[in-house]
Amino acid sequence: MLTSKQRAKLRSMANGMDCIMQVGKGGIVENLVVQVSDALRARELIKMSVLENCLFTAKEAANELAEQCGADVVQVIGKRFVLYKRNEEKPVINID
Repeated sequence: MLTSKQRAKLRSMANGMDCIMQVGKGGIVENLVVQVSDALRARELIKMSVLENCLFTAKEAANELAEQCGADVVQVIGKRFVLYKRNEEKPVINID
């Protein structure tokens, strides 16, 4: 679980990032979960967006993906959200 200080640091880091993936009308399928898990393993912090034709809200999609990937939801703004998962073997981001 992230502290508010850690969450604030991650939010500031994600501010300049581009969305690397989108949740579309197919929703959250196994293939998307695998791609998100791989991206989190490599980057630890990713920004995603929800397309207009998606059945999920950004908050619902963020919570569902975070649960399935074992990640933390950093923030949800509009149609975009940020996920974080620490890579225990090779940490990329130091939030302590």
